[in-house]
Amino acid sequence: MGYVSAVPVPQPRAQAATAPDATGSRRSLAAGLFLGAVGATVVLLASGQTWAEGKAAVGGGTLPLTADGQDVTGLPAALAIVGLAALVAVFAVRSAGRLLVAGLLALSGLGAGLSAYLGASDSAALDEKAAQTTGDASATIDALSHTAWPYVTAAGGLLILIAGLLALRYGKLWPTMSGRYERDGTPRPRKAPRTAPDPDRPEDLWKALDRGEDPTH
Repeated sequence: MGYVSAVPVPQPRAQAATAPDATGSRRSLAAGLFLGAVGATVVLLASGQTWAEGKAAVGGGTLPLTADGQDVTGLPAALAIVGLAALVAVFAVRSAGRLLVAGLLALSGLGAGLSAYLGASDSAALDEKAAQTTGDASATIDALSHTAWPYVTAAGGLLILIAGLLALRYGKLWPTMSGRYERDGTPRPRKAPRTAPDPDRPEDLWKALDRGEDPTH
């Protein structure tokens, strides 16, 4: 006569399926943090470099002028700061809040990249400098040229955008910052209350003295 075992049989396929998910979560988390931080750093640094150069006619000669990214547009740097804040906030919220913050991160990167790309051919900033320098409101820039820094800034915005897309796709698998709970959501064990030393145990009295406590209480 046969017997049917009540012990559940392990399902290796189900266990094996969770391993790729955990690996993908760790990889996407590392990639998102790296790309977001590097992208924001690149935008902030590149937007402070010279984007455009030219010469303004002054008297009988010319005066060389330059314009950095902040002169052309301050939008990429501002959006990079927003992106950094969103990158940190992704780990402080859950569910729908995480999706909203991840979307903000992606939009920050998109806006920073587009504004930098559009500013790559801008001449208004140098024209304004020429007018201020010469005192002639109709003065313009001659021999206008642009550097590669606007495109470097746009590339940094693209990195922030990719970090936002990773957060949108895999953010639900990423851990949440918490001081009371571990990553699996279970409460952290509390420390056992300190008991009074046992007078019959000399080692307890010595430990109490080492901690600066009164062993008689």
